[in-house]
Amino acid sequence: MLPQELNEKKALYEKLKHGTTTVGVVCTDGVVLATDRRVTSGTYVAHKKGRKLFMLDETRVATIAGLVADAQMIMDFLKSQISLMKLTNRGPVTTKSIATFASNILFSSRYYPYIVQFIIAGYDERGPSMYVLDWFGSLTEERFITTGSGSPYAIGVLEANLKKDPRVSEALPVVARAVRSSIERDPGSGEGIDIVAITERGVTELSDTEIAKLLA
Repeated sequence: MLPQELNEKKALYEKLKHGTTTVGVVCTDGVVLATDRRVTSGTYVAHKKGRKLFMLDETRVATIAGLVADAQMIMDFLKSQISLMKLTNRGPVTTKSIATFASNILFSSRYYPYIVQFIIAGYDERGPSMYVLDWFGSLTEERFITTGSGSPYAIGVLEANLKKDPRVSEALPVVARAVRSSIERDPGSGEGIDIVAITERGVTELSDTEIAKLLA
């Protein structure tokens, strides 16, 4: 892609900037991921129950921020490739290998980039881990992170309240409050909270009632 074309796509992204809040925290016994549910296109609320958590397999989950169409296409492709990798390797794959594969997809399209940001987290033989990717494929491993337009509000709650090396049970109420803080202050975030906990036993999604208790 020519620089002019890249700038045009960036300008389009700014005009149709999507708001969201996604949060991830690595714990001693798992990973907690949370998102809001509002899907926006500029100032227009396109959907009130958008799904921003994607199950990649039994112990891996991803969150999305950015253009929904780009993100959904990559998530579907990742899921199919994970199944293929398991068949080829005749065994499980690591969370890092999944994140690296996603990074390669994004990097290979850097001249015509997908407008997305992902958190990919899971539990494997190495324990819990979490990786963050931007639209050019940059890949970093993090202990806690927030993405999306509501991230400045959520990160403050995490930094102020999250203890070092928390357990999942200790991180859950902090993560819920972090997303709620973004919902209260960021017009691009809203309509409720989705939370999952990824542990050695698999992925557990919290109900609205359980989330309400965390916020009480």
